Amino acid sequence: MSLQFLADGMIAGATIGLGAVGITLTYSILRFANFAQGEFITWGCYVTWLLAAAAGAWLPWSAQAIDPLSVGLNVIFAALVAMLLTGLLAIALDAVLFRPLRTAGTTASAAWAPASVSAVIASFGASMALRALIEAAVPARQAYLSTELQIAIPLLGGVRLTPDQILLLAVAVVLAVALQIMLTRTSLGRSMRAVSENPALARVVGIDVSQVIRLTWFIGAALACAAGVMLGLVVQIRPSMGAELLLPLFAAALLGGVGSVPGALIGGLLVGVAEAATVQLLGAQWRAAVAFLVVIGVLLLRPSGLFGRAH
Repeated sequence: MSLQFLADGMIAGATIGLGAVGITLTYSILRFANFAQGEFITWGCYVTWLLAAAAGAWLPWSAQAIDPLSVGLNVIFAALVAMLLTGLLAIALDAVLFRPLRTAGTTASAAWAPASVSAVIASFGASMALRALIEAAVPARQAYLSTELQIAIPLLGGVRLTPDQILLLAVAVVLAVALQIMLTRTSLGRSMRAVSENPALARVVGIDVSQVIRLTWFIGAALACAAGVMLGLVVQIRPSMGAELLLPLFAAALLGGVGSVPGALIGGLLVGVAEAATVQLLGAQWRAAVAFLVVIGVLLLRPSGLFGRAH
């Protein structure tokens, strides 16, 4: 059995893990499963594609590939702007859709969070609306962030990776470390953890819960955009890409332990490697079943996940 599946699985797992962070953050702060997370991935990738094309047309020199990568400064700039815009989209979605639920359908003792069933249904409707907007706004054909061909670099054990794939793994590690430092070493991170533990008490001690909620939406959506750009670079861009990734996202969040950011990232890596191993051993037609089996297994054997806490 070739060890190449480990490298392929880590590439896919990094994408899944970054997307799963948004799900685990949303659940830990707002106590509901956000089905719109997959569409944030698609939305962010398409915004990056459009901005990169515009920047390349306006400044042709920015589209020149940075050796040894297959993309130029236009894609890097577009990805950063798209992360900002996707985060703002999530904040706007919360203001229009979820904040009214938090204030209208709750008791006085839990006025910070919407009723979970209503919020889940609302997020499902939001995901369908965002997907419809994407399908109406962009061409139906598949798109690519780069069409440059790359030669894979041989590494240890016969594993081969392209420069783009190595860059994406490095970016995923940097984003994960930066997020963990923010959560553990900054006042905003401590505020987020306090709201996750007890929102009512956090408000009593002076924490701005509304600001924490906005920050949660922004971080989760921005990381989803980063995951979408990674997916667009190594595969392709299509309107269904986020929806196809939704089950692996939830599988990673459950496996790592809902509420645990490092757990979501590690869970994503494990799901990605499991999918890659399944493709190599059984065939690509069984890949979609892996995430489903992970969800069922975790719910039956360890509902709190690898790093989660039992409630």
